[in-house]
Amino acid sequence: MRIKFLLIPLGVLAIFIAFLAPNVLAVSPSSISVTINPPNPAPYASVTITLSSFAANLDSVNIVWLEDGKTVLSGVGKKSYSTTTKKENVETRIEARIFLPDGEINKNISIRPAVMVLLWQANDSYVPPFYKGKALPTADSEIKIVAMPEIVVSGSKITPDKMTYSWKLDYNNQPSDSGYGKNAFVFTNDYLESSNTVSVVASTTNQQHSSEASINVTTVNPEISFYKKDAILGTLWERALFNNYLIQGEEIVIAEPYFISPKNWRRPELIFNWSINNRSVVVPNYLKNLMSLKTAEGVTGTSILRLNIENTDKIFQTAKKEINIQF
Repeated sequence: MRIKFLLIPLGVLAIFIAFLAPNVLAVSPSSISVTINPPNPAPYASVTITLSSFAANLDSVNIVWLEDGKTVLSGVGKKSYSTTTKKENVETRIEARIFLPDGEINKNISIRPAVMVLLWQANDSYVPPFYKGKALPTADSEIKIVAMPEIVVSGSKITPDKMTYSWKLDYNNQPSDSGYGKNAFVFTNDYLESSNTVSVVASTTNQQHSSEASINVTTVNPEISFYKKDAILGTLWERALFNNYLIQGEEIVIAEPYFISPKNWRRPELIFNWSINNRSVVVPNYLKNLMSLKTAEGVTGTSILRLNIENTDKIFQTAKKEINIQF
């Protein structure tokens, strides 16, 4: 009896064995990426979840989306799903089931919106006593932003000093100002820019919970207001002096430079230049915000009272004011 052998080329044999062997190159869950946009959504905000993969063609497979256990979207190539977040600190559970030729892969996503309040102040902006408004920043001012995230984990609110912060100024990372417990950010605005955008992401130390917020801070120009200084009542704050203000006898006008920097306007770098009818009037430095006016008996007319303020340290920060004075 003759035994016959079947000769198979090695290349064909390798292909045949690979075909019979289990597919060890099957797509794994880690090869499918999940992108959430925005990554830290606010309450009741629109959010989109997108799947992508370098190892599988997701455009040709069936994908089923479930939200809180209920099927909300299915079909071939359904790589994205959009929904609306719930109220703050309430979780939405999203599941994506991808049916690949090699089997099913599930991706689970948890979305828990959180609120973060950003408070800001101009550290060196002057406002007079009893002013009810906010001190506003001017060119080259120092501004402080404080982040107050409201993230609740297991029924307990995480205090701001127990979180990690990542700050950005005008979309540029600020690594030296970021880190654990750094919920305050201080910067000096660029005098060439009229506004600055500050954003921050606050995260728990395990990175499982986070919140994001941004704020746009706009600068203003300093403003001077004139008030009457009464000998008995002091400064009459309730009413600024208007154009064609009528004086009788002797009066003292006080100038209040709103939003000037530094807020201690007595500093020598702030130069007060007074003039009446374009003629310079010199006043003592310690009284540089006061101008004494006196009318001569039997004389009537109009004079122009003008004040220019310059900052020798900040050349782009100036203020001026003029009014007509009748007597």
